[in-house]
Amino acid sequence: MQKTLEIPDGVKVGMEQGNLVVCGPNGELRKPIKGVKVGIGDKEVTLSSGTERRKEKALVGTWSAHLRNMIIGVTQGWEAKLKVVYSHFPVKFNIEGERVVIQNFMGERKPRVAKIFGNTKVEVKKDEILITGTDKDEVGQTAANIELTTKVKGYDRRVFQDGCHLIQKCRPIEKPEEGEKND
Repeated sequence: MQKTLEIPDGVKVGMEQGNLVVCGPNGELRKPIKGVKVGIGDKEVTLSSGTERRKEKALVGTWSAHLRNMIIGVTQGWEAKLKVVYSHFPVKFNIEGERVVIQNFMGERKPRVAKIFGNTKVEVKKDEILITGTDKDEVGQTAANIELTTKVKGYDRRVFQDGCHLIQKCRPIEKPEEGEKND
């Protein structure tokens, strides 16, 4: 089993001490890689397994998807969006270092805290939370942490729809065309 991925211009792929390293204009990503043979050429990377077993085939497919996501991350970046919903108590969000502090959720006195993973950036705009970063896994995990932290427990979810709800899963950031303005 073998998969070949093309390396775009401005991106470097390498191996260092068992880690797959991808460098690009937005930064550098590293992931420890096991169970797959990596062949790096000038403009392509070849991932292969020694046998044709189902698990090895799946591993090659998984690592080719990881590598593709890493290349997109260092060239474009990843973003996810959450919508803040509340009916009675206005919710306040503060970003303090590597955590998001959610105050006055459902009128609670004690603030709720969600962890921000890696080099992910969290930005709050009115009733939307924008999460951006180069690593798709970190962006998705940060969005999941915020969503889980504001989950309503012990109340009827049809009545109490308060919380932060994922409205856009991780997707590549689209760069505006020449002449277009980004709002």
